[in-house]
Amino acid sequence: MGIFKFFNKEKKDNLDQGLSKTKESVFSKITRAVAGKSKVDDEVLDNLEEVLITSDVGVDTTIRIIERIERRVAKDKYINTEELNKILKEEIVELLSENETLLVPDFESELPTTPYVIMVVGVNGVGKTTTIGKLAYHFKKAGKQVYLGAADTFRAAAVEQLVVWGERVGVPVIKQKMGADPASVAFDTISSAKANNADVVIIDTAGRLHNKVNLMNELTKIRNVMQKIVPDAPHEVLLVLDGSTGQNAFEQAKQFTKATDVNSLAITKLDGTAKGGVVIGISDQFKIPVKYIGLGEGVEHLQIFDRNVFVESLFS
Repeated sequence: MGIFKFFNKEKKDNLDQGLSKTKESVFSKITRAVAGKSKVDDEVLDNLEEVLITSDVGVDTTIRIIERIERRVAKDKYINTEELNKILKEEIVELLSENETLLVPDFESELPTTPYVIMVVGVNGVGKTTTIGKLAYHFKKAGKQVYLGAADTFRAAAVEQLVVWGERVGVPVIKQKMGADPASVAFDTISSAKANNADVVIIDTAGRLHNKVNLMNELTKIRNVMQKIVPDAPHEVLLVLDGSTGQNAFEQAKQFTKATDVNSLAITKLDGTAKGGVVIGISDQFKIPVKYIGLGEGVEHLQIFDRNVFVESLFS
């Protein structure tokens, strides 16, 4: 079943509404960038560059986009400003397509192996535990048996929140006492999941950037313990980032990609912020596909990321 199943009218409306502040900001800036101009020239491109940078796309990614558009302008000789939005969307979609290497593209896809193990990482406060709860909801809704592991044992609130989500969604949560070894929790979770023929295991981890070496050691230990039961686990290391923090999300991505082998991204809290461009920049700069975007508090507001629909919404 294709990814576009997830973008019915309700999903599209949620996306448009969630990105409304970014859309308004970007559209007004682009309008000003081309004001009084009939064709795309150096001044328009300079103005567009400023628009993208101030929309948190990031300097390096902005330069790549502008270079792509410059090549189009040189090739086609004359491009009027009315065509700029269309070309901008095409080039950004093409840029994002370079990073699309997902093992499981949507919740209903057949899993490459069971149990399919997802280790979720990210700093505290980005919506990590909430994202896990929503993932559990969607996987269960798709008919999959899900186990959650509360391996963020340093914060009682994180364990309690995950337990609440487990009860709400109707999936088991494996936990231990406060301060327990996170790797031990991961071991127990995967052991239980495998014994009960579960399809998906999602492991929460501590979100502290207190010390990069300690973080790396902790995540490596969790990974090694997982592999005693499922040799190729985790199949997915999902980094959750808060889109509303803009450039700070780039720094978090830099730290976590150094600490562990992140291979997918979830970018949350895109509703209520004008910094939605960060989705484009982070995916491009770190060469990691964005898999999910969070557009609100409801479970349905966690969406599978589709680059075509996202870019169309953002620049229309």
